[in-house]
Amino acid sequence: MILPLLEKHIPSHSVSYCYSLWNNFKFNFQVTKKRATKLGDYRYYIAEESHTITVNGDLNKFTFLVTFLHEVAHLNVQLQYGNNIKPHGEEWKNEFKKLLVPVMNEETFPSGILQALKVYLVNPKASSCSDINLLKALSEHDAKKDLMFLSEIGKGATFCFNKKYFIKESIKRTRAICKEVKTGRRFYIPEAAQVELLQMSLF
Repeated sequence: MILPLLEKHIPSHSVSYCYSLWNNFKFNFQVTKKRATKLGDYRYYIAEESHTITVNGDLNKFTFLVTFLHEVAHLNVQLQYGNNIKPHGEEWKNEFKKLLVPVMNEETFPSGILQALKVYLVNPKASSCSDINLLKALSEHDAKKDLMFLSEIGKGATFCFNKKYFIKESIKRTRAICKEVKTGRRFYIPEAAQVELLQMSLF
């Protein structure tokens, strides 16, 4: 049943609303393990004519709610327009904004997240992680407090990300060019990524 999952993972004031969305669309809903590349996912299976939404189970309740509604917006757009539009085009943006309206209040979100959401919704991106201010506001409520945003550490700093060690070398727009310590290979890592800053050199 979806109701116990919603009660466990999202703010209490939003449970009945999200349950009504599920009741409306009758999609398959799964809470998954942490995924490094995404917070949630929506898939339409043509053969079965079924819709599946997944959300990472390690998210705090506010991030979980935003992600859940992000994916429901994809479902609704698929029902209305099929595959004839861009995944995060104007149709999706408008639908996402509409779905968030009923929960845009301080009964559901702390004021810091609410303000960041209002700015983000002027022009929503493909991922909430693309907006550093929203990401910071949401992450304030994560259980782990020992992580930093890559944007907050200086060039030359050594950090751990996805169980690998890197040195931050330079910045290119919204990404940092980082050298992996073990292999010497260089990677582009989003400045919005949460990393563990190492206090001592690895050398």
